[in-house]
Amino acid sequence: MRENNQNFEQNFEELGSANVNSKSIHWFPGHMMKTLRLMEKEIKNVDVVIVLLDARIPYSSQNPEIEAIIKNKPKVYVLNKADLADMNITNQWIKHFKDNGMGAIAINSKTGKSAKNVIVQVEKELKELLEKRQAKGIDGEKIRAMMVGIPNVGKSTFINAIAGTQRAKAQDRPGVTRGKQWVTVGNIDLLDMPGVLWRKFENQKIAANLAFIGSIKDDILDIETLAVSLIDAIKNIYPDMLMERYKLTEDDIQMDNYDILCKIARKRGMLMSGGVENTERAAIMLCDEFRSSKLGKISLERSEDYE
Repeated sequence: MRENNQNFEQNFEELGSANVNSKSIHWFPGHMMKTLRLMEKEIKNVDVVIVLLDARIPYSSQNPEIEAIIKNKPKVYVLNKADLADMNITNQWIKHFKDNGMGAIAINSKTGKSAKNVIVQVEKELKELLEKRQAKGIDGEKIRAMMVGIPNVGKSTFINAIAGTQRAKAQDRPGVTRGKQWVTVGNIDLLDMPGVLWRKFENQKIAANLAFIGSIKDDILDIETLAVSLIDAIKNIYPDMLMERYKLTEDDIQMDNYDILCKIARKRGMLMSGGVENTERAAIMLCDEFRSSKLGKISLERSEDYE
Protein backbone atom coordinates (compact mmCIF):
# COMPACT_ATOMS: atom_id res chain seq x y z
CA MET A 1 0.00 0.00 0.00
CA ARG A 2 3.07 2.20 0.00
CA GLU A 3 2.30 3.27 -3.57
CA ASN A 4 -0.75 5.18 -2.29
CA ASN A 5 1.48 7.65 -0.45
CA GLN A 6 1.51 10.19 -3.28
CA ASN A 7 -2.29 10.15 -3.54
CA PHE A 8 -2.67 10.66 0.22
CA GLU A 9 -0.28 13.58 0.24
CA GLN A 10 -2.01 15.17 -2.75
CA ASN A 11 -5.37 14.93 -0.98
CA PHE A 12 -3.98 16.63 2.11
CA GLU A 13 -2.26 19.38 0.12
CA GLU A 14 -5.51 20.12 -1.72
CA LEU A 15 -7.93 19.77 1.15
CA GLY A 16 -5.93 20.39 4.33
CA SER A 17 -4.73 17.82 6.83
CA ALA A 18 -7.93 18.06 8.91
CA ASN A 19 -9.94 16.43 6.14
CA VAL A 20 -10.41 12.69 6.34
CA ASN A 21 -11.46 11.95 2.77
CA SER A 22 -11.05 13.28 -0.74
CA LYS A 23 -14.60 14.60 -0.55
CA SER A 24 -16.64 16.12 2.25
CA ILE A 25 -17.98 13.79 4.93
CA HIS A 26 -21.73 13.39 4.81
CA TRP A 27 -23.77 10.99 6.94
CA PHE A 28 -27.31 12.03 7.86
CA PRO A 29 -29.72 9.05 7.97
CA GLY A 30 -33.45 9.76 7.79
CA HIS A 31 -34.06 9.11 11.47
CA MET A 32 -31.85 12.10 12.34
CA MET A 33 -34.17 14.48 10.49
CA LYS A 34 -37.11 12.97 12.34
CA THR A 35 -35.27 13.52 15.61
CA LEU A 36 -34.71 17.20 14.88
CA ARG A 37 -38.41 17.64 14.18
CA LEU A 38 -39.25 15.77 17.37
CA MET A 39 -36.92 18.03 19.37
CA GLU A 40 -38.67 21.09 17.95
CA LYS A 41 -42.00 19.64 19.01
CA GLU A 42 -40.97 18.53 22.51
CA ILE A 43 -38.72 21.41 23.55
CA LYS A 44 -41.66 23.48 24.83
CA ASN A 45 -42.61 20.63 27.18
CA VAL A 46 -39.32 20.43 29.10
CA ASP A 47 -37.75 22.57 31.81
CA VAL A 48 -34.09 21.98 31.03
CA VAL A 49 -31.83 20.41 28.42
CA ILE A 50 -28.90 18.13 29.24
CA VAL A 51 -26.37 18.35 26.41
CA LEU A 52 -23.92 15.46 26.35
CA LEU A 53 -20.56 16.31 24.79
CA ASP A 54 -17.42 14.26 24.31
CA ALA A 55 -14.76 15.64 26.66
CA ARG A 56 -12.07 15.08 24.03
CA ILE A 57 -13.81 17.43 21.56
CA PRO A 58 -16.19 19.70 23.52
CA TYR A 59 -16.55 22.21 20.70
CA SER A 60 -16.91 19.78 17.80
CA SER A 61 -19.50 17.71 19.64
CA GLN A 62 -21.87 20.70 19.90
CA ASN A 63 -24.34 20.32 17.05
CA PRO A 64 -25.38 23.83 15.91
CA GLU A 65 -28.75 22.54 14.68
CA ILE A 66 -29.53 21.20 18.16
CA GLU A 67 -28.20 24.39 19.75
CA ALA A 68 -30.61 26.46 17.64
CA ILE A 69 -33.57 24.41 18.89
CA ILE A 70 -32.62 24.53 22.60
CA LYS A 71 -31.21 28.06 22.75
CA ASN A 72 -33.99 29.50 24.94
CA LYS A 73 -33.93 26.71 27.55
CA PRO A 74 -31.74 26.35 30.64
CA LYS A 75 -28.90 23.98 29.76
CA VAL A 76 -26.34 21.79 31.46
CA TYR A 77 -23.37 20.77 29.34
CA VAL A 78 -22.07 17.35 30.38
CA LEU A 79 -18.55 16.54 29.22
CA ASN A 80 -18.80 12.77 29.10
CA LYS A 81 -15.91 10.31 28.73
CA ALA A 82 -13.77 12.62 30.83
CA ASP A 83 -11.71 9.57 31.81
CA LEU A 84 -10.41 9.47 28.21
CA ALA A 85 -9.51 13.18 28.05
CA ASP A 86 -6.76 15.38 29.43
CA MET A 87 -8.27 16.49 32.76
CA ASN A 88 -6.45 19.83 32.82
CA ILE A 89 -7.96 20.70 29.45
CA THR A 90 -11.37 19.45 30.54
CA ASN A 91 -11.28 21.71 33.61
CA GLN A 92 -10.54 24.66 31.35
CA TRP A 93 -13.60 23.76 29.27
CA ILE A 94 -15.78 23.59 32.38
CA LYS A 95 -14.60 27.08 33.32
CA HIS A 96 -15.27 28.26 29.76
CA PHE A 97 -18.90 27.12 29.88
CA LYS A 98 -19.50 28.53 33.35
CA ASP A 99 -17.89 31.84 32.43
CA ASN A 100 -20.45 32.03 29.61
CA GLY A 101 -23.33 31.51 32.05
CA MET A 102 -23.99 27.83 31.39
CA GLY A 103 -24.07 24.87 33.72
CA ALA A 104 -21.27 22.38 33.08
CA ILE A 105 -19.87 19.22 34.60
CA ALA A 106 -17.36 16.56 33.56
CA ILE A 107 -18.21 12.90 34.13
CA ASN A 108 -17.36 9.32 33.32
CA SER A 109 -20.86 7.93 32.83
CA LYS A 110 -19.63 4.36 33.28
CA THR A 111 -19.62 5.13 36.99
CA GLY A 112 -23.04 5.77 38.55
CA LYS A 113 -21.79 8.25 41.16
CA SER A 114 -20.25 10.48 38.52
CA ALA A 115 -23.40 10.44 36.39
CA LYS A 116 -25.69 11.23 39.32
CA ASN A 117 -23.76 14.44 39.97
CA VAL A 118 -25.48 15.73 36.83
CA ILE A 119 -28.82 15.70 38.69
CA VAL A 120 -27.31 18.02 41.31
CA GLN A 121 -26.08 20.32 38.53
CA VAL A 122 -29.54 20.34 36.91
CA GLU A 123 -31.16 21.34 40.20
CA LYS A 124 -28.64 24.17 40.57
CA GLU A 125 -29.43 25.40 37.07
CA LEU A 126 -33.17 25.35 37.86
CA LYS A 127 -32.88 26.86 41.33
CA GLU A 128 -35.14 29.82 40.50
CA LEU A 129 -37.82 27.61 38.93
CA LEU A 130 -37.77 25.16 41.84
CA GLU A 131 -38.09 28.01 44.35
CA LYS A 132 -41.13 29.35 42.45
CA ARG A 133 -42.73 25.92 42.51
CA GLN A 134 -42.09 25.61 46.21
CA ALA A 135 -43.71 29.00 46.83
CA LYS A 136 -46.77 27.81 44.91
CA GLY A 137 -46.89 24.55 46.83
CA ILE A 138 -46.11 22.40 43.81
CA ASP A 139 -42.51 21.55 44.68
CA GLY A 140 -43.28 17.85 44.26
CA GLU A 141 -43.72 18.28 40.52
CA LYS A 142 -41.05 16.45 38.56
CA ILE A 143 -38.41 18.23 36.51
CA ARG A 144 -38.79 17.45 32.84
CA ALA A 145 -35.45 17.27 31.06
CA MET A 146 -34.48 16.52 27.48
CA MET A 147 -31.14 14.84 26.78
CA VAL A 148 -29.48 15.58 23.45
CA GLY A 149 -26.16 14.91 21.79
CA ILE A 150 -24.32 13.50 18.82
CA PRO A 151 -24.12 9.77 18.08
CA ASN A 152 -21.77 7.67 20.21
CA VAL A 153 -21.35 10.30 22.91
CA GLY A 154 -22.60 7.90 25.59
CA LYS A 155 -26.22 8.90 26.21
CA SER A 156 -27.47 5.35 26.76
CA THR A 157 -24.62 4.54 29.15
CA PHE A 158 -25.35 7.77 31.01
CA ILE A 159 -29.04 6.92 31.41
CA ASN A 160 -28.23 3.44 32.66
CA ALA A 161 -25.75 4.91 35.15
CA ILE A 162 -28.13 7.43 36.72
CA ALA A 163 -31.11 5.07 36.60
CA GLY A 164 -29.12 2.24 38.14
CA THR A 165 -30.44 -0.29 35.65
CA GLN A 166 -30.14 -1.29 32.01
CA ARG A 167 -32.99 0.87 30.69
CA ALA A 168 -31.36 1.96 27.48
CA LYS A 169 -29.36 0.20 24.79
CA ALA A 170 -25.68 0.95 25.23
CA GLN A 171 -23.26 -0.02 22.48
CA ASP A 172 -19.98 1.48 21.35
CA ARG A 173 -21.19 2.43 17.89
CA PRO A 174 -23.15 5.40 16.52
CA GLY A 175 -26.84 5.28 15.76
CA VAL A 176 -28.01 2.68 18.31
CA THR A 177 -30.89 4.70 19.80
CA ARG A 178 -33.49 5.39 17.08
CA GLY A 179 -36.53 6.70 18.97
CA LYS A 180 -37.34 8.90 21.95
CA GLN A 181 -37.71 7.26 25.36
CA TRP A 182 -38.74 8.63 28.75
CA VAL A 183 -36.79 7.53 31.84
CA THR A 184 -37.71 8.52 35.40
CA VAL A 185 -34.76 9.17 37.69
CA GLY A 186 -35.65 10.45 41.17
CA ASN A 187 -37.43 13.78 40.68
CA ILE A 188 -36.54 13.99 36.98
CA ASP A 189 -38.46 12.72 33.97
CA LEU A 190 -35.74 12.43 31.34
CA LEU A 191 -36.52 12.39 27.61
CA ASP A 192 -33.67 10.72 25.74
CA MET A 193 -33.35 11.72 22.09
CA PRO A 194 -31.36 9.80 19.46
CA GLY A 195 -27.99 11.19 18.45
CA VAL A 196 -28.02 13.71 15.63
CA LEU A 197 -25.26 14.95 13.34
CA TRP A 198 -25.15 17.94 11.02
CA ARG A 199 -27.18 17.85 7.81
CA LYS A 200 -24.10 19.26 6.09
CA PHE A 201 -20.61 19.81 7.47
CA GLU A 202 -19.31 23.23 6.51
CA ASN A 203 -16.22 22.68 8.66
CA GLN A 204 -14.38 19.49 7.76
CA LYS A 205 -12.11 19.79 10.80
CA ILE A 206 -15.19 19.29 12.97
CA ALA A 207 -16.21 16.37 10.78
CA ALA A 208 -12.75 14.86 11.21
CA ASN A 209 -12.92 15.20 15.00
CA LEU A 210 -16.30 13.46 15.03
CA ALA A 211 -14.89 10.69 12.86
CA PHE A 212 -11.93 10.28 15.21
CA ILE A 213 -14.18 9.51 18.19
CA GLY A 214 -16.47 7.22 16.18
CA SER A 215 -19.56 9.43 15.86
CA ILE A 216 -19.49 8.90 12.11
CA LYS A 217 -19.56 5.31 10.94
CA ASP A 218 -16.14 4.05 9.88
CA ASP A 219 -17.58 2.13 6.94
CA ILE A 220 -18.39 5.36 5.07
CA LEU A 221 -14.82 6.64 5.49
CA ASP A 222 -11.40 5.85 4.06
CA ILE A 223 -9.93 4.45 7.27
CA GLU A 224 -6.31 4.98 6.18
CA THR A 225 -6.89 8.65 5.41
CA LEU A 226 -8.70 8.98 8.74
CA ALA A 227 -5.70 7.49 10.55
CA VAL A 228 -3.27 9.76 8.70
CA SER A 229 -5.32 12.78 9.76
CA LEU A 230 -5.46 11.49 13.35
CA ILE A 231 -1.68 11.10 13.40
CA ASP A 232 -1.36 14.71 12.28
CA ALA A 233 -3.68 15.89 15.07
CA ILE A 234 -1.94 13.89 17.81
CA LYS A 235 1.66 14.55 16.86
CA ASN A 236 1.07 18.30 16.98
CA ILE A 237 -0.18 18.27 20.58
CA TYR A 238 0.92 14.97 22.16
CA PRO A 239 3.98 13.79 20.17
CA ASP A 240 5.44 11.96 23.17
CA MET A 241 2.35 9.77 23.48
CA LEU A 242 2.56 8.77 19.84
CA MET A 243 6.29 8.05 20.15
CA GLU A 244 5.93 6.01 23.33
CA ARG A 245 2.96 3.92 22.21
CA TYR A 246 4.45 2.95 18.84
CA LYS A 247 8.16 3.06 19.71
CA LEU A 248 8.87 5.93 17.32
CA THR A 249 11.93 8.16 17.39
CA GLU A 250 12.07 11.93 17.12
CA ASP A 251 13.20 11.50 13.52
CA ASP A 252 10.21 9.23 12.84
CA ILE A 253 7.77 11.81 14.18
CA GLN A 254 9.14 14.38 11.72
CA MET A 255 8.23 12.23 8.71
CA ASP A 256 5.09 12.86 6.69
CA ASN A 257 2.00 11.38 8.26
CA TYR A 258 1.49 8.52 5.83
CA ASP A 259 5.10 7.40 6.35
CA ILE A 260 4.46 7.43 10.09
CA LEU A 261 1.47 5.14 9.56
CA CYS A 262 3.72 2.83 7.51
CA LYS A 263 6.30 2.91 10.30
CA ILE A 264 3.65 2.00 12.87
CA ALA A 265 2.51 -0.91 10.69
CA ARG A 266 6.08 -2.17 10.44
CA LYS A 267 6.73 -1.75 14.17
CA ARG A 268 3.62 -3.82 14.92
CA GLY A 269 4.53 -6.51 12.37
CA MET A 270 1.58 -5.68 10.14
CA LEU A 271 3.12 -6.76 6.85
CA MET A 272 1.76 -8.36 3.72
CA SER A 273 3.50 -10.53 1.16
CA GLY A 274 6.70 -8.98 -0.08
CA GLY A 275 7.14 -7.09 3.18
CA VAL A 276 4.66 -4.34 2.21
CA GLU A 277 3.11 -2.52 5.16
CA ASN A 278 -0.57 -3.30 5.77
CA THR A 279 -1.58 0.30 6.38
CA GLU A 280 -5.29 -0.50 6.44
CA ARG A 281 -4.83 -2.87 9.37
CA ALA A 282 -2.56 -0.34 11.10
CA ALA A 283 -5.12 2.41 10.55
CA ILE A 284 -7.90 0.38 12.15
CA MET A 285 -5.65 -0.37 15.12
CA LEU A 286 -4.61 3.26 15.53
CA CYS A 287 -8.20 4.54 15.54
CA ASP A 288 -9.29 1.83 17.96
CA GLU A 289 -6.40 2.54 20.34
CA PHE A 290 -7.09 6.27 20.30
CA ARG A 291 -10.78 5.70 21.06
CA SER A 292 -9.98 3.36 23.95
CA SER A 293 -7.37 5.78 25.35
CA LYS A 294 -4.47 3.34 24.95
CA LEU A 295 -2.26 6.18 23.73
CA GLY A 296 -3.12 8.18 26.85
CA LYS A 297 -5.61 10.83 27.89
CA ILE A 298 -5.95 13.05 24.85
CA SER A 299 -7.97 16.24 24.28
CA LEU A 300 -8.04 17.47 20.70
CA GLU A 301 -9.53 20.91 21.40
CA ARG A 302 -8.54 23.78 23.72
CA SER A 303 -11.10 26.20 25.07
CA GLU A 304 -8.90 29.24 24.44
CA ASP A 305 -9.15 28.57 20.71
CA TYR A 306 -12.91 29.20 20.90
CA GLU A 307 -13.06 32.26 23.14
